[in-house]
Amino acid sequence: MTDNNKYTDSGIAIKKVYGPDDLPAHCSQLPFEMPGEFPFTRGVQADMYRGKSWTMRQYAGFSTAEESNKRYHYLLSQGVTGLSVAFDLPTQIGYDSDHSLSEGEVGKVGVAIDSLEDMELLFNGIDLEKVSTSMTINATGFILLAFYVALAKKQGANLQHISGTIQNDILKEYAARGTYIYPPYPSMRIITDVFEWCSSELPRWNTISISGYHIREAGSTAVQEVAFTLANGKAYVQAAQAKGLDINVFGKRLSFFFNAHNNLFEEVAKFRAARRMWARIMQSLGATDQKAMMLRFHTQTGGATLTAQQPLNNISRVTIQTLAAVMGGTQSLHTNGYDEALSLPTEEAARIALRTQQIVAHESGVADTADPLAGSYFVEALTQEVEQKAQEIIDAIDAMGGSVAAIEQGYMQDAISKSAYQYQRKIESGEKIIVGMNQFTSDKETPIPGFKIDDAIRDLQTEKLNKLRAIRDAAIAAECIQLIKTAARVGTNLMPPVIFAVENKCTLGEIADALREIFGEYQG
Repeated sequence: MTDNNKYTDSGIAIKKVYGPDDLPAHCSQLPFEMPGEFPFTRGVQADMYRGKSWTMRQYAGFSTAEESNKRYHYLLSQGVTGLSVAFDLPTQIGYDSDHSLSEGEVGKVGVAIDSLEDMELLFNGIDLEKVSTSMTINATGFILLAFYVALAKKQGANLQHISGTIQNDILKEYAARGTYIYPPYPSMRIITDVFEWCSSELPRWNTISISGYHIREAGSTAVQEVAFTLANGKAYVQAAQAKGLDINVFGKRLSFFFNAHNNLFEEVAKFRAARRMWARIMQSLGATDQKAMMLRFHTQTGGATLTAQQPLNNISRVTIQTLAAVMGGTQSLHTNGYDEALSLPTEEAARIALRTQQIVAHESGVADTADPLAGSYFVEALTQEVEQKAQEIIDAIDAMGGSVAAIEQGYMQDAISKSAYQYQRKIESGEKIIVGMNQFTSDKETPIPGFKIDDAIRDLQTEKLNKLRAIRDAAIAAECIQLIKTAARVGTNLMPPVIFAVENKCTLGEIADALREIFGEYQG
């Protein structure tokens, strides 16, 4: 690369100026594609935000269920329209708070949930029929869904009306994040069990949020984020079809989760390309219902883009990323707090992040028309380039036998590591300017108050667990665990026995351990 050339973060060369000759062939053909029409490049709804604004979420969860519940009530009072739950590391990898491996991690990066009692405290005073809840949880996602369903039943809710999303995307854990428990094939079986059970019992629930977010956070490019995410999505669809599920039914409950970074136009092009590619992938796999071909997605602004240096600059970064997500047609959005390179967000930072979404929605005008950048010579050409480069990667993954095989061979992991290394080298050399970090620095930094979690949280959770185990019927709890093991061995759907277990006061760790006995643990 020479100093006179410009490239996106994915290495796509940018011309000095674009004109009609740069438009892809389909853009010069009439009639021009409209929003809400296959292949949905311009959006999944004809009127987009004129009909309904995106769901404004704020990802929150820390300490105990009681403390997180206070933050949820605060966010709802400030105009949040959907909750998004962060879980602590022990919850994510299937250990109760009193397990020896949980020490030092309880309540730190999310809320600690050990039992149905914790879930009741987490949503105290919140009607599950009236709120959409997203839960960022993967290896133990099916257990957290069981807690949520059991709580809804205790509230007297109609499960047909419960809405929300569970991330439930294990493939990206092997490729980029690491909070897996079981080997890939048993994990895929659990995921398709969730698809199957929800299709009849929880029809408004999004059964998976196929995540590019963590792939990007691990260091991938925008093109790799699209390619790896859609390849993983394809693997989930094929696994569900192998189980005999109808693509036109479960396909409507698939959702995606993408990152939004600072390169505004590349990010918009990424979202547009992803929609078009997914529609064609689903069509090629046999979908005939257009709603099953629609790529619906949640976006979170880029955590890896935030700097600890001059952290107030992060408000500007998050604003650019919010614009990219909205102009790219997101259905749901979380905006990061400016202080998240230093700690969990303070209440003030969370409020400013939410206000950023509200200002974009109500003051900027970018939500007034669907796909406002459509027809731009630059954006249309860039959308085409992102699609072409992403398709080349998907073709390579298909040639290996699909995502599971590509992960087992280390292909995705190696590609992400190389991209992360190259990006970091550019920052260190100054080729990539990060304002306030490698250029435009300041010798004087204003201290930002951090958000601290008390280490005594583990003691509180341990006390609750001891009380729970003392009052429950131990024989019934043991029988519940045996029912889960039996279902795992014989191949029947795991969701009914897991729900029965949590209703009878079995803990998350006990259920996860029961399946460790049957499936084993993935060693990576």
